[in-house]
Amino acid sequence: IDCRVPAAAKRWWYTFGSTDLDRLIEEALNDNLTLRQAWARLRQAQALSRQSTSSQQPDLELGAGYSASRTRSNDRTSNSESYSLGLSSSFEFDLWGRVAAEVKSQQKEEQATREDLHAAAISLSAEVTDRWLQLLTQLQQQQLLAEQITTAQRYLDLIDLRFRKAQATTLDLLQQKESIAVLKTKLPALQGEEQLLRNELATLLGNNPQQAIELTCFELPQLQPLPALGLPAELLEQRPDIRAAALRLQGADLGLTVAKADRLPALRLTASATTSGEFADLFDNWLLNLANNFTAPLFDAGKRSAEVERQQAIISEKLAAYQQTVLTAIREVEDALISEQKLQEELIALQHQLSLARQALSTAKSHYLKGLSTYLAVLTELQNVEQLQQDLLNQQLQLLTNRVTLHRALGGDWTEQLPVQQLEVQL
Repeated sequence: IDCRVPAAAKRWWYTFGSTDLDRLIEEALNDNLTLRQAWARLRQAQALSRQSTSSQQPDLELGAGYSASRTRSNDRTSNSESYSLGLSSSFEFDLWGRVAAEVKSQQKEEQATREDLHAAAISLSAEVTDRWLQLLTQLQQQQLLAEQITTAQRYLDLIDLRFRKAQATTLDLLQQKESIAVLKTKLPALQGEEQLLRNELATLLGNNPQQAIELTCFELPQLQPLPALGLPAELLEQRPDIRAAALRLQGADLGLTVAKADRLPALRLTASATTSGEFADLFDNWLLNLANNFTAPLFDAGKRSAEVERQQAIISEKLAAYQQTVLTAIREVEDALISEQKLQEELIALQHQLSLARQALSTAKSHYLKGLSTYLAVLTELQNVEQLQQDLLNQQLQLLTNRVTLHRALGGDWTEQLPVQQLEVQL
């Protein structure tokens, strides 16, 4: 089965060349419940933004009333009915830009919430890839363990043959049987870890943990060359968390504008038209009231001044948060690059060590068969080879997961094409 797919721009996981991974991430982006929560928060922010925009337009309210009365006098009963109908409207002249600043501030929060959604999608794609890599490693560890048990069994058969020819001791047999038993005890732990990873992966996909994860390829992907990193300034554009922090800083600045404008006089226009009487004459008798209201704060015990100070403190907080986000992003990229360099060096050293261990095993086996040494030397080198094979597989996993960390740190704009989720609420 050919697991490779053509590399595509922006969607970094395509560099791993796995149709399984592409399918898993696509399913997660559609069905992950954490991402659905982020979509719901975006819907809330969009609704609040529309609410704030409505304050820039006059409102219009319709009121209607009905009353009925019954009076009794001198054994006579009389009934009367009256109706009322009215329209009222109000509008604030935005003399100091307070209303406009409120609208823009909410729009900034809406944009920041969208960036939070993009950041959640990037994190989700990295988590799915990480679990997928770990799952493949567990499957390969089990395959490697099965091969090691088969090899150890061949050594046991060889020792048994030599034992029957009085060329090996009972201790040699027992030591090799013990080595096989140690290998077999590792299998349940690997199988348990595999199932846990399948459960985690199913949950990330928004499925029941018991739902099977179908895979067609079980080999770890080859590590591709490093992606183009660009300039540090480009990182600021690629990271949605940095963009969100910048937007919230801008929103805080607008909040200060609102607080300052709230200390100044406000001019409001109100209008109303009412009519009342018999229903037949209801639309003939109208009274129109038009009024301008000019209000200015005189004394509020320092409430508005305190709000200005609070907004200034919020700006300081958001500025520090923005700076911290930028520094963290740069550090994460640098950490991933340094880690990859050192992991590559460790991988080369492990490969060289495994090569030497295999040579030592071959030599120890030759000496044992010639009667020049005991089986303990063979057993020691065999166990070294087995351990190094497992270490090498884990080292390859660390390299791949570190590359995932790098892609996560670099961000990206592929989230602009996220599939829009239709949120259905059942009452």
